[in-house]
Amino acid sequence: IIGNLGVKVGHVKIGGFDTHSDQIVEQPELLKKVSEALYAFYQDLKAANKDQDVLIMTWSEFGRRVVSNGSGGTDHGSAAPMFLMGTPVAGGLYGERPDLGNLDKGNLRFTTDFRSVYSTVLEEWLGASPEAILGGQRFKKIPLLAQS
Repeated sequence: IIGNLGVKVGHVKIGGFDTHSDQIVEQPELLKKVSEALYAFYQDLKAANKDQDVLIMTWSEFGRRVVSNGSGGTDHGSAAPMFLMGTPVAGGLYGERPDLGNLDKGNLRFTTDFRSVYSTVLEEWLGASPEAILGGQRFKKIPLLAQS
């Protein structure tokens, strides 16, 4: 990014979040690693005056179930949070607070379709057609970005 190589999308992966056991021990350290890495990355962008050019988004291919399993972990679930950060982000919380009393077979019920987040980022940030990438479907845009 700092070298102006024309990178439009970058992807970094961190493993270890599939915490089927010992989650209470593993999760805090995993979250600390992610937090420190994102903070350092953003500080580097700011120091190079590139923070306004970068939108950072986290996601997972699966959520976690609400109730612990017999091994002190949680199994794959449905809903999961996504975080967007950076100077271009308007900020805020989108979607409803999960209702722990209204689960779907032990899973949280999502209130914001992740494809709405993708659609907003594709169209508003990357200038791409969401329909072309998301199978021809149109999803509600969310006012995630400061310029939206």
